[in-house]
Amino acid sequence: MPRMTGGEALVAALAEHGVDVAFGIPGTHNLEIYKHLPAHGVRHVSTRHEQGAGYAADGYARTTGHVGVAIVTSGPALLNAATAVGQAASDSIPILVVSPGLPLRHPATGNGLLHETRDQGAALTAVGATSLRPTSVPEIPTAVAQAFALMRTGRPRPVHLEVPLDVLEETADVEPVAPIAVAPAVAPAASVAAAAQLLARAATPVVLVGGGARGAASQVRALAERLGAPVVTTTNGKGVLPEDHPLALGAGIHLPAVRALVEEADAVVAIGTELAPADLWYGPLPVAGKLVRIDVDPVAMVTNAAPAVAVLGDAAHALDALLGALGSGEPARQDVASWRERKAKDAQAEGGEWLEVVAALAAAVPRNVVMATDNAMACYFGALANLPTHTPSSYLFPTGFGTLGYGLPAGIGAKVGDPERPVVAMLGDGGVMFTVAELATAAELGIALPVVVVDNSGYGEIRNEMAERGDPVHAVTFPAPDFAALGRAVGCRGVTVDLGQAGAPDELTAAVRDALAADLPTVIHVRMPRATPREGGAR
Repeated sequence: MPRMTGGEALVAALAEHGVDVAFGIPGTHNLEIYKHLPAHGVRHVSTRHEQGAGYAADGYARTTGHVGVAIVTSGPALLNAATAVGQAASDSIPILVVSPGLPLRHPATGNGLLHETRDQGAALTAVGATSLRPTSVPEIPTAVAQAFALMRTGRPRPVHLEVPLDVLEETADVEPVAPIAVAPAVAPAASVAAAAQLLARAATPVVLVGGGARGAASQVRALAERLGAPVVTTTNGKGVLPEDHPLALGAGIHLPAVRALVEEADAVVAIGTELAPADLWYGPLPVAGKLVRIDVDPVAMVTNAAPAVAVLGDAAHALDALLGALGSGEPARQDVASWRERKAKDAQAEGGEWLEVVAALAAAVPRNVVMATDNAMACYFGALANLPTHTPSSYLFPTGFGTLGYGLPAGIGAKVGDPERPVVAMLGDGGVMFTVAELATAAELGIALPVVVVDNSGYGEIRNEMAERGDPVHAVTFPAPDFAALGRAVGCRGVTVDLGQAGAPDELTAAVRDALAADLPTVIHVRMPRATPREGGAR
């Protein structure tokens, strides 16, 4: 058995589990970890804030399908990353956040140690899946194997791994622990048969697809074609079925046309989705008595809507079994084109002022683009239902937890994970300020990353909600900095497009195309006409 410090044992175990890149920031307490990264072939990407490290690990995980890793120091650094952990939990993304912890024999009431935090593990467990704390050097490889097993079993969730300061520095004989082979959950044959029976007699079936189906794209397509069923996706399911497929209605499960479609359906298949309020916006769908629910999470299976048939298991395996049980047959004949037209009208009405931006982007980006977006009006009102997406995990968006500032560092993580794939980050002028320092990270990496900042003069959604409530509208409208100049100041290219000027959409298209071919990130500051509170229905 090799003799190692706790820090080296940790890095060696990460490498054993296939980790070859980590995002983070070195600090006084994690230097024993950082010391060993180069020797074990783990590339480090230095972000400018720990929240950015967490979001970058998230974007990396979504794009590659591998666990994203962030390494931070203790106390404030770890708590900075906690928001990213909460977002990953909301979106079922496997990220591992590694940090030092208080020494084993630290006084119970504290003594003023640097970064002293009473219970880091409790804080991270509150927003993630769990926190593991090995208490000896030989235990570290086991803890890493356990963390990866947890993230790869059932519904993915983020995990925190905390190694006490003194354990990081101690030396001991270490026995490596191989990764645990985790088999996909297999759905019970009886529930598959019941689902097949319900669907075989359906004349107007509908398929709703969530993020839990990202690894089952071919099976989703096969089921839709076998049933002749239109397919609508949640935000995280966007692109599982290419949005130019004849049965694809695209994303925007909340739109009125989708509610009408589901209401008229005699069978609804929901795959890997919570049917969550964060996706539905205006209330639950009418699915009682006709819902076939396929999910790997038994708790989610009965959350928000009770299924007529529950198929508990991995989506790809469950759909393979369901297709086998259905056998060959004549698909239902539905007027999918009419439903697509109705939904498109709803999406365009909702997109409103953002449609020019979306159309300009659509003209610029290739089919395989990854859009790393933010909780901004241009993204959820504009791009979500109006910008076509054709592959799974290519529309990255912070659903549920609803953080701001996600798009830029997530785009960096996506580009690090798949350097040859085009990536565009899209944020609002309010949200980008939460993580704008990561422009320096992108510039240091020298990546071709268009960063499209849509400027509507502040927090537009909250401004509208204040107006609709009849409240005083304040604290939500403010002038943005010159984002193009800010980008240039930290080593990026910078372009400004004023949508109040003639020819601006073509300028935006050209700017994005140029940015995708550049050898540096490009900040594209899109100035919208001066914003005023809109009247009527907000989200």
